Amino acid sequence: MLQHGCGITNVVARATAAAAELTPAELVEGARILEAKVRRDRPRVLAIVGIGAYRTGFGRPKAKMGLQEECIGDARIWILPNPSGLNANYQAEELAALYRELREWIAKG
Repeated sequence: MLQHGCGITNVVARATAAAAELTPAELVEGARILEAKVRRDRPRVLAIVGIGAYRTGFGRPKAKMGLQEECIGDARIWILPNPSGLNANYQAEELAALYRELREWIAKG
């Protein structure tokens, strides 16, 4: 996927039924590993699904959805809601709009 300018990975390398099962220490360690991957692979944007994981793992408790002011190297950071059925905060139309916003931002180049 990287040859097409896309990458996909986990913040924490273990499956859970719910994000609440991840400890803050796991999220911080996962963020450290992810940051190293981003610095190595140098994507244009890092999209993180799950604002709680980003807030905890990257130490940004006031982060909002969407494009962040912070970068990792040259990579812009974009936060998206988790589309899991357990996330009742966003309906399908809202999820689609937020994901579309990222796609349009990327397309602008």
